[in-house]
Amino acid sequence: MKKIIVLAVAFICFSTLNAQENEVDLNSTSDLKMTTDYGSDNVEINDLLSFNGIDYMKVDFSGKALKGKSYHITVKEIWNGKVVSDTTVLDSKNLGLKQFETLNDSLLSMRIIAKHTDGKLRVKFKFPRFSVTKDYDATASEDYSLRNLADESNLEIGYNEKFYFLAYILPYEREDGSKSWCDVGTSGATIEKWGEKFGITHYLLFEMKFE
Repeated sequence: MKKIIVLAVAFICFSTLNAQENEVDLNSTSDLKMTTDYGSDNVEINDLLSFNGIDYMKVDFSGKALKGKSYHITVKEIWNGKVVSDTTVLDSKNLGLKQFETLNDSLLSMRIIAKHTDGKLRVKFKFPRFSVTKDYDATASEDYSLRNLADESNLEIGYNEKFYFLAYILPYEREDGSKSWCDVGTSGATIEKWGEKFGITHYLLFEMKFE
């Protein structure tokens, strides 16, 4: 079993993530768990996703204490090493529909679809009964990759406080010309300093809060 887990962790460090479920334990101080399923089980669909530069990720949050809680997703846009904005992607309490304000189950499932298109980063969060799509300014690079930041950097997740769970990043370009997304995604606590540390012009950091 250990060999399978190691292979899974190594696999998600590639620039393109194919169908792979990652259930490696996160650094959680509560019963909250995050499970990520990358891509599709269908090889042909994965080929199409890759060809069109689309990142596709299924994320499940589970925990007994989730029931009755609201959820709030925010995003930090970082340019040249500085946070230039910190905005709301989704706040369940402000959707305008009473039945969506808080969770009625111990599971929150979502699908995230992301793509660089027309000079923008388009990110869609799809839930069982609604979806939210946001566009963000981007560089001309086609090398953006959506990462499960909480897992790659073994970040702490829990209730009632914001935690980082996704990042939409450019790669670190090594001196030999090779590119690495894993070097960035696994670098841990210096998340908002990646621009300075790795020379990355732009990236997005998504945070989640359950309360």
